[in-house]
Amino acid sequence: MRILSNQAYAWVLTFGLLLSATVHSEERRALFGDLHVHTQYSFDAYLFGTRTSPDDAYKFAKGGAIPHPGGTMLQLDRPLDFYAVTDHGFYLGMWHAIAQEGHPFNQDPDARAFLDAKGVVAQRNAFQTAGAWLRDKGINKDDMRTAWQDIQAAAERHNNPGNFTTFVAYEYTAVRDGNLHRNVIYRGDDAPDLPFSRSDSQNPEDLWNWMDKHRALGREAIAIPHNANGSNGNMFQMTTFDGSPLTASYAEQRMRNEPLVEITQIKGTSDTHPFLSPNDEWADFEIFPYQVARWSKSRPQGSYVREAWLNGFKLEAQGVGNPYLFGVIGASDTHNSGEQFDESKFLSKVGSLDSDPVNRGSIPASVKDGMPAFMEVYNRFFSASGLAGAWAPENTRDAIYDAFRRRETFATSGTRMQVRFFGGYGLNKKSIDDAGYIDHAYRRGVPMGGDLLGKKRGAPSFFVWASQDPLGVKLQRVQVIKGWMEDGQAKEQVYDVACADGLRVDPKTHRCPDNGATVEIDTCKVSANRGAAELKTRWQDPDFDKHQRAFYYVRALENPTCRWSTWDAVRNGSAPRPDLQTTIQERAWSSPIWYAPPKA
Repeated sequence: MRILSNQAYAWVLTFGLLLSATVHSEERRALFGDLHVHTQYSFDAYLFGTRTSPDDAYKFAKGGAIPHPGGTMLQLDRPLDFYAVTDHGFYLGMWHAIAQEGHPFNQDPDARAFLDAKGVVAQRNAFQTAGAWLRDKGINKDDMRTAWQDIQAAAERHNNPGNFTTFVAYEYTAVRDGNLHRNVIYRGDDAPDLPFSRSDSQNPEDLWNWMDKHRALGREAIAIPHNANGSNGNMFQMTTFDGSPLTASYAEQRMRNEPLVEITQIKGTSDTHPFLSPNDEWADFEIFPYQVARWSKSRPQGSYVREAWLNGFKLEAQGVGNPYLFGVIGASDTHNSGEQFDESKFLSKVGSLDSDPVNRGSIPASVKDGMPAFMEVYNRFFSASGLAGAWAPENTRDAIYDAFRRRETFATSGTRMQVRFFGGYGLNKKSIDDAGYIDHAYRRGVPMGGDLLGKKRGAPSFFVWASQDPLGVKLQRVQVIKGWMEDGQAKEQVYDVACADGLRVDPKTHRCPDNGATVEIDTCKVSANRGAAELKTRWQDPDFDKHQRAFYYVRALENPTCRWSTWDAVRNGSAPRPDLQTTIQERAWSSPIWYAPPKA
């Protein structure tokens, strides 16, 4: 096998993506998948009662029914296009192995106490203490290797090019005063002997070094950070892990290994926060306020995607490169081997611990002083989210992975809404209603995830398109969100660019009027005669300055619907919990287009 240097690999990758951007571009279609799924091989999922395997997970993704630890069945309303089992790399498969007869620890009294724990309290205590027991006993690499080999074999068994794509993957679960988790996704079927895990290092930079080493051996992979919202400011910090100043080599290495980030999942949405975006009326969406697996609040600064894109510009201005030029996806982080992506069917995340409404905190657990009393669990902030969308010409590993690399990806909060986004200087040469307009947009502009170089004259145009989930509710509005630097300060602006129901954007406020879509809270019935199946427009930034570095991305919103906690209350015949949102607006986010001023 010929070994390529990182520089040579980067050249080949860049050249290949340039080619892929011009070949059969009109045939790219939206493919939906989940790249964050835990099975019985994750130490926590096993202790939460999950007994489904990677084979079961892929069966679920293809439309089959699988058992949930709470005793019911999980099944999608339609199959997904791609899927990845991402069990935790540390302690991988060890509890599943210990549970098998003949294992040296199978009859150990402490091990049995963990394995045989019944009920929410006992299982939660087992989760909190079993890790220390495993550390004392020592890491069993043979158990881990057996699980890792089965994960890879299951991916190969279920990969069906053209119809259903699987990826060999795992989760790197680093923590340092907040969440630093990543999912590592391999392009092909050749993976290292064992995953690099938190047992090897808690420093993500060590993970990138390890990935670079294996990339040079032909094992191409990306790492996708998740739950930045729960990182307590550590995911997008402005220094290295050890506190040193960032450098150009750091930025290059991070972007080589992390071209995407999860913007939404069950543990909340990481788009932005009301504290960071006080003028964005839609910033308060499924905010999970805590650090992962802790009751400590998570610091907003350094924990949200939009701010990271802006901070990347600050770092560029300092001459140290930009480590935050990433695109976005959504994912579930289910620990049940599958998530149904339906507010009305949400069974939460952690097996039998929150499989019923009382333990999700959505219906009363008791009555206190004559008033309904709810369990004080942070699971009430969980979301029935999310999905990854990729624009690819075919449903194969290579095609979808190439979409990841060129960042032609989008995220949804669980709906199968589709979004497209292009920017360029020749997009007005054809009508947006022309049957060949998408191919025209590829030839005369750049898609989401692309870099748009400014010209000395004129402003670029943007083509924005969204279509509703065929099984979902209609769209209310589509927005373009802009971030830029002005006099050394980070700025942002939300522009509504297309409104449903024939309404028009107010040029002064940049907002659509409300379209009157409503939800009957006692039944969750929604307006049938409001909203649009499709919204599209060609838009120019009314505040464009050709000298300002900027990014633009799309956010598309559905009409309001009941949140999962409201659905729980309706089925229980009780009022929704008063301190939770009763409705949500499902949404999609595109990867940005980055505008660079023209060269002097």
